[in-house]
Amino acid sequence: MSFHGEALRTIGQAALKTTYLTQMGVGALGNAILLFHNIAPGLLGHSPRPPHTILTHMALANLLFLLSSGVLYTMAAFVSRKPLNSLGCKFAYYVQRVALSTALCSTCVLSTYQAFTLTPRRAECVMLRGRVPWVTGPSCCTCWMLSLLMYIYVPVKITGPQDTHNYTHSQGKWFCSVSGTVTGLGYLWFISDAMFITLMVCSSGSMVLLLHRHHQRVQYLHTPTGHHRCPPETRAAHTILMLMVAFVTFYLLNYSLVFHISAFSDFRLWLLQVSHVLASCFPTISPFLLLLRDPRTPRFCS
Repeated sequence: MSFHGEALRTIGQAALKTTYLTQMGVGALGNAILLFHNIAPGLLGHSPRPPHTILTHMALANLLFLLSSGVLYTMAAFVSRKPLNSLGCKFAYYVQRVALSTALCSTCVLSTYQAFTLTPRRAECVMLRGRVPWVTGPSCCTCWMLSLLMYIYVPVKITGPQDTHNYTHSQGKWFCSVSGTVTGLGYLWFISDAMFITLMVCSSGSMVLLLHRHHQRVQYLHTPTGHHRCPPETRAAHTILMLMVAFVTFYLLNYSLVFHISAFSDFRLWLLQVSHVLASCFPTISPFLLLLRDPRTPRFCS
């Protein structure tokens, strides 16, 4: 019985390792393509539009998150002795947390920008909307600065893997450790994430209402083929709604698992591995969703 349990555990861990490494490779490639896709107009001398600027920051943050967490996981999974020292853990975890926070903040900026784009054309809305493109770049830079400052204390709390005798079933030497408690910082990080997610949900909700009203107004209009032509703003709003739903879903799933691990000190290896897989789902999926929904993408790619 123990032999079968050990065999199933080995197969499960191998499947999780393969899944995570596939996520890291595919996600890094997708974000690199998205990054080049949005900086290419600037390289060709064209003035980049605000969504291109926001997506450039988002793709860079996702790429840094996947690479930093990929280094941690790859070293832990395939290096048998001392996978990562304390300094490496501090640097990798700091970059990982900053990149994840910046990706969330950039997604919030993108959702808010698109909500302003869809606002009715009243005089005050037009004036406010005219200023929005000028603040998207500084807003994304502010996201980076806030994340760098908010997680500056992470390297102090992170140490290298601890030597334990149970290397198979628990955290052991596999992952970096946290020294002391981070309860106060955890509340701060949670409040920050909750604030950005609330802004995303509110702006996405306003877009849903605006699109619903627009659909009711033009319901009597039909093209010769019997279908409505989807305006670029509506298509972009649909894409951002998909991004918001995907981010909130994976975030809540991962947060529930992290809360269980922290609250019950349950550091079993497979739980940590599943948590890493869930945390990497959105950075892996989002670039392909954005690329496939972008009208600039060639048809053969879509």
